[in-house]
Amino acid sequence: MELNGALRLHFVIGDPIAQVKSPAGVTDMLQARGLNAICIPGRVAPADLETFWAGVRTLENLDGVIITVPHKIAAIAMADRLSERAAFLGAVNTLRRTETGWEGDMFDGIGHVAALRKAGCVLEGKRALLAGAGGAGSAIAHALVLAGVAELAIHEMDDARRGSLIERLSSLGLAKITAGSADPTGFDVVVNATPAGMKEGDPLPFDADKLTPDMFIGEVITKPAISPLVAKARAIGCNAITGTDMFVEVRDLMVDYLCRT
Repeated sequence: MELNGALRLHFVIGDPIAQVKSPAGVTDMLQARGLNAICIPGRVAPADLETFWAGVRTLENLDGVIITVPHKIAAIAMADRLSERAAFLGAVNTLRRTETGWEGDMFDGIGHVAALRKAGCVLEGKRALLAGAGGAGSAIAHALVLAGVAELAIHEMDDARRGSLIERLSSLGLAKITAGSADPTGFDVVVNATPAGMKEGDPLPFDADKLTPDMFIGEVITKPAISPLVAKARAIGCNAITGTDMFVEVRDLMVDYLCRT
């Protein structure tokens, strides 16, 4: 990297931001592709997102923005146009500059599914339980359905958000979509797509006493590296992926997108 006036910028924004791994990983991958570019973390409060974007989008050496919690739904307004996937989900995690404006897409779902499959998880015909219907949760739910699960139950405390996601996924006609609970009994795949576990003392997103060794566990949080859910699941013999396993897959997809012309 040459730290000079020709440096191209990418931001990753969220609130909080200290837990994200994107700055180092994305910067390394951009430079490996021969680009003089860097990924910079920025803590942006929800109330300041519109003001942040109004200013930063005027930077002519800004090429991309990676979006994390809690902005993935609100960041839809930052895009001039959306991929078909992002439009269906109503959420984005990556924005890139193009000749005709800012374009947004969402890679959390397909990245999570890729991590599950890499770890040996079979999704076709399985029953899945997902906690969380926010930006990442919606994307993972969509990707699980496209990956061939027979049934998906969504555990989400916000009734309106859960209902909207169930309605949209049901319209695809690919799987049985229902409202779920914290009880994982009878499910093959159990995924946490909430921030639960990031803070010490957070309650687990599922009733851990009802996990069984034949279940496959998915996680989205990257800090701590081994979340309480993953630790509990592995202790009883479950296969499980961490948020970092997911991040590796999502990072690769985001960088491919940012570098695509």
